[in-house]
Amino acid sequence: MQQGRWTHDHGDGLVVFLIGARVNRLPAVRRWWPVVSAMPRMLRELQQDPALGLLGVTSTIHGRGSLMVQYWRDLESLLAYAHDAEHAHRPAWGAFNRAVRESRGAVGIWHETFVVPAGGHESVYVDMPRVGLPLAVGAVPIGSLRETARTRLGRPA
Repeated sequence: MQQGRWTHDHGDGLVVFLIGARVNRLPAVRRWWPVVSAMPRMLRELQQDPALGLLGVTSTIHGRGSLMVQYWRDLESLLAYAHDAEHAHRPAWGAFNRAVRESRGAVGIWHETFVVPAGGHESVYVDMPRVGLPLAVGAVPIGSLRETARTRLGRPA
């Protein structure tokens, strides 16, 4: 845990990529497990090679679903990784699509992509372990220059 008030340490733009899955039919493990288990392989590859552009990831399980928040250096890096047949995503995506179709609704998937310009993001954490942006890009204490959301966003007080 990092005590006190702090924020993330990143002034540049970035991409926030949300991806999730929901198990719709719990007993159909053979149908949904291949879909749910594909992501860890890709994350290992991305975390082993920072040049691919993934800054960090935070994930959670909730009810029948999972949510992963990925922070990317830029949109070009995210799209390049998604389409490059030399990396784990492209072949996994084909297998994943087949598995989803074959699951006959046993599992659902979704994603959302947000391109956030410099000056378009801020955060505050109080007595928390590093999660989210600070886990991805580092943390700094909140001092007088970062006291409010407005000042963290670089807007005049």
